[in-house]
Amino acid sequence: MTSIFDWISAARPKTLGAAIAPVVVGCALASKISGRFDWWLAFCTLGSCGALQIATNFFNDALDSIKGADTQARIGPRRITASGAASARTVNIAAWLMLGVATLLAVPLFQARGLPILFIGLPSLYFCFGYTGGPMPLAYRGLGELFVILFFGLVAVTGTAFVQTGEWLESAVVAGFQIGCLSTVLIAINNLRDVAEDSQTGKKTLAVRLGVGFARAEIVLLIVTAHLVGIYWFHQGWPRAFSLPLITLPIGLFVCWRVIAEPPGPGHNRLLAMSGGQLLMFAGLMCWGIVHAPEAMR
Repeated sequence: MTSIFDWISAARPKTLGAAIAPVVVGCALASKISGRFDWWLAFCTLGSCGALQIATNFFNDALDSIKGADTQARIGPRRITASGAASARTVNIAAWLMLGVATLLAVPLFQARGLPILFIGLPSLYFCFGYTGGPMPLAYRGLGELFVILFFGLVAVTGTAFVQTGEWLESAVVAGFQIGCLSTVLIAINNLRDVAEDSQTGKKTLAVRLGVGFARAEIVLLIVTAHLVGIYWFHQGWPRAFSLPLITLPIGLFVCWRVIAEPPGPGHNRLLAMSGGQLLMFAGLMCWGIVHAPEAMR
């Protein structure tokens, strides 16, 4: 029988920072720029994004097992479908239920901001499934990183700020790209860790298509770029939004060092957890720098 701990594991808590970070940053920007903050809309945005992330993870768990990409011999964290703890049908039903939760929580957002929420929400709902399933599963075509940087970075941050302010903010695009880069580090490490298994099962991630060397360089580039782009805040007169997140750079550099020095394998699970922690710390420190910035901007 599947336990509550199996379902918590299937939700992949280490990756949930990718849903939390962009909403928190988008809310901080909106509050600073508009001088207003709607707690109810923030709660619904966070809940909807979190449900989308969990749905994506559930679909991935079930569909990867069906396609043979996950087996009991995997070196990553235990998957409840591949391990036999739950059937693929059960996990798929759980994923659809989470999409239902995400949709219900998005209703107040639609009521507040209208059609743009629909244009953001419908593709987001589809790609939770389309990341692993459908006629062109993104994860099997080397498009997983693009999906994350777009939807869990740019769309999530700019969309959150739009929900709060009714405006599309340039600063939210920059922040979204930074958060998207660090969120993409999570999937890049995951793909590097699983490169041997994925190459045998036909899951053509970028690590499989372009090799281990590329995957390592990609991780380094994403971490460095997330910090370098922060120079924008310095030039806009919000220096602490750039300097405070630099506190997390040693974590990122350690991850860079280990992915270069360590062969792909179980040790990358620790790096995955560290990168998730860096993402949340980076977002929190950026928010602190934004909220305590000297003046508002767009």
